[in-house]
Amino acid sequence: MTSNTLPSNQLKLSAEQKYQDELQRLQEQDKGRKPQGWKLSAHAVRRFILGDATLDIQKKFYGDDALVDRALVTLMGNQGLMLVGEPGTAKSMLSELFSTAISGSSQYTVQGTAGTTEDHIKYSWNYALLLAEGPSEKSLIASPIFHAMRQGHIARFEEITRCPAEIQDVLVSLLSEKQMMIPEMGQDYSLYAQQGFNIIATANLRDRGVHEMSSALKRRFNFETVKPIQDRAFEIELVQLQLKQQLAELHSELQIKLPVIELLVTIFNELRTGQSLQGANLKTPDAVMSTAEAVNIAHAAGLQAIYLGDGVLRAENIAQQLLGVVFKDNPDDVKRLKYYIDTVAKERARQDSDWKAFYQAAREF
Repeated sequence: MTSNTLPSNQLKLSAEQKYQDELQRLQEQDKGRKPQGWKLSAHAVRRFILGDATLDIQKKFYGDDALVDRALVTLMGNQGLMLVGEPGTAKSMLSELFSTAISGSSQYTVQGTAGTTEDHIKYSWNYALLLAEGPSEKSLIASPIFHAMRQGHIARFEEITRCPAEIQDVLVSLLSEKQMMIPEMGQDYSLYAQQGFNIIATANLRDRGVHEMSSALKRRFNFETVKPIQDRAFEIELVQLQLKQQLAELHSELQIKLPVIELLVTIFNELRTGQSLQGANLKTPDAVMSTAEAVNIAHAAGLQAIYLGDGVLRAENIAQQLLGVVFKDNPDDVKRLKYYIDTVAKERARQDSDWKAFYQAAREF
């Protein structure tokens, strides 16, 4: 397990670092049958992700519990796991949690981009050593997936549909044969995946049509859709919890008014669904209006209140930070938000002081 002793200026801990104590407790108490190559049993992995009060394991994924069960079954089998959904629905976080609990590491990750090449998925060469000594283990530079196959770990492939189709299809043989050919080292030289190896890929639904996956590759994955949170009350509770965790020690310096968090979640919920709480139809913006983005807005507004205000999180802080989310590259989003402010927010401002503060701050932009 990676040490939790880290430089004080490190911005983010990996899941294996952040939850080191939880993983250790689960390992000590884990009496379940472990699939070959797994660090924990499926029951323990489930508890790690969905929480267990008796072992003081916090809940980390807030969504469809049955999805976690189906994903675990997939990862025990021959198919890869494909997590799809709108941006900000915790697909990457979920893949990180699975790989951490199953393999003890979340670091074998390929980030899909338009510039991703076959070398990033398989291997490349140290050309100085290659010319001096010829192809060998010493001159080979292994990819994250190469390492995962050799050690029997879970590999992660983020934003797979951002890669060209011919690059995606490198995974077809890796998933079906669990084997990576290395012809430079001889026709009989291959890397065979060890027990425990599998791949978790993620893809945003908004990337459909960018680089569509081939039918051959789709057959190698089981698809699970990670959906946005539908329960408004639960989303409010989650935003509060995530805000507290993100602010860490600064949380004690911030006074959070619950109605302001409710206002933020309500705005995101209505713009995401295209319908107000009163049933009025709204046009949804192209900007991401996910729970994760709402947490980012709350975090930024909290920092503004602490460092540039009086330490009280107010609706006007939310308004100022929200505009940066919507005012990006789509002028129609500006019109949609302005319509929301001039109709829904204006009407609520007549009866509610927080909505009045939000409306007054938002209409200045």
